[in-house]
Amino acid sequence: MIDFRSDTVTRPTPPMIDAMMRAAVGDDVFGEDPSVNHLERMCHTLFGMEAAIFCPSGTMTNQIAIKCHTQPGDEVICDRLSHVYQYEGGGIAFNSGASVRLIEGDRGRITAEQVKEAINPNDVHKPVSSLVSLENTANRGGGACYDFADIQSIKEVCLQNNLKLHLDGARLFNALVAKNETFRQYGEVFDSISICLSKGLGTPVGSVLIGTRQLIAKARRIRKIFGGGMRQAGFMAAAGIYALEHHVARLADDHRHAQEIATALRGKDFVGEILPVETNIIIFGIKGRYTAPELAARMKEEGIFVIAISPTQIRIVVHLDIHPQDVKKTIDVINSL
Repeated sequence: MIDFRSDTVTRPTPPMIDAMMRAAVGDDVFGEDPSVNHLERMCHTLFGMEAAIFCPSGTMTNQIAIKCHTQPGDEVICDRLSHVYQYEGGGIAFNSGASVRLIEGDRGRITAEQVKEAINPNDVHKPVSSLVSLENTANRGGGACYDFADIQSIKEVCLQNNLKLHLDGARLFNALVAKNETFRQYGEVFDSISICLSKGLGTPVGSVLIGTRQLIAKARRIRKIFGGGMRQAGFMAAAGIYALEHHVARLADDHRHAQEIATALRGKDFVGEILPVETNIIIFGIKGRYTAPELAARMKEEGIFVIAISPTQIRIVVHLDIHPQDVKKTIDVINSL
């Protein structure tokens, strides 16, 4: 089976498993797990920020950040395709009692001017605009990356209007590799950053929220309330440490493989629009003799798993467990259809 459904399907590599088995552990709720402490220091040091907290999932780190930055009745500004809105179970309303101002961006990316226009006036009839949330790379935008200059412009609007700026960086490492940007650039701009270790970096589980000491102290209380306090979590943290040390630069291989598959797709009459392929995600339209579910079923017969994200669109995600021979077989199957 060649599984392109998501970069969450990866399995730990043998060296990663070895690192996990050798991990020093303690009780993380007491702050005594040395591997968790190491991972958190490693993450906030990379970004030049003050503190970090290890959590079970990216949904939790995003939702903790939103709760830290807002009060009930506030409003969060984000793109309409944002993971924090589309795929976190209504958590902004459920966990934080906040509403959402959705922006029609470009493949999941919004502009400073759009943010400025979305900020509510000082009017008792309106919720208080308090937080802007960006997603980089943008999942439903086909792995689209922000230009860093655009992020800086959004930050200026936030500073001028007393808004906080959060980054859902579930696939931030892909953006950093694709755009040749640095961790510290992002640490200087965002008030909080959520990074996922179990997507492109290939760990079994876990995400990290990074911010100021004050924010992360508040986040620890919220993590406990959310049920996210973990005990001997160092076994999982060790996987994250290994991934940060060994699996970041190799993301360029995933990006190259995605480009090769996209090139094959462009030659098929049943393929419609292909969103620009910047990183490891390919989203393409289906027309003519297949629907998206039918094409997904046809590829499954050949041992290739893709996902129909709508009746007319398929998503392919390249990752750590997709090897050159898998890419070749996939291209051969596409060519045969």
